[in-house]
Amino acid sequence: MEDTQILDMYFTRDETAIDATRQKYGMRLFGVARNILRSHEDAEECVSDTLLRAWNTIPPGRPEMFGAYLAKIVRNIALNVWEAKAAAKRGGGKVNVLLDELAECLPSRDSRPEDAHERAHTAQTINAFLGGQPKPARVMFVLRYFHGESINAISVRLKISESKVKSTLFRTRKKLHIHLEKEEIFI
Repeated sequence: MEDTQILDMYFTRDETAIDATRQKYGMRLFGVARNILRSHEDAEECVSDTLLRAWNTIPPGRPEMFGAYLAKIVRNIALNVWEAKAAAKRGGGKVNVLLDELAECLPSRDSRPEDAHERAHTAQTINAFLGGQPKPARVMFVLRYFHGESINAISVRLKISESKVKSTLFRTRKKLHIHLEKEEIFI
């Protein structure tokens, strides 16, 4: 089923929109959540929460890229679950590794609600930067830092060595850091 048809079902409040969304995007959403949380049950819960959030936000919103919209929701929900669990047990984890890798490129995560405009500008700047990168580097960056895939999984998926993935990600992070400094975002 096409995204426009699914979105039309949301707008008419047809509850089968949720089933159609789960059928088309469920596995992709589950994969994103599982990569972050490393828990089958928690990932399933994140997918369910994502579908509920989509139901509650469509309408009035009508996302242009429905799959990306859903992926962003599930990623944010999974990160919130991970943060809650990490706060509860103060343990380390894969998400810490991802955030540590990006820490030298990005402004501090300590922010106030009034900083929302700056965060949006930073996100737009990063998107513009990635748009100017070669496709392999862009794909690796998104798989690693948005989808939370391991170096090994990216290597297998793209049929390249792990060292190639690591070096490409390292160089891309360095370029991102320089780009953010030029844009006076990184302090």
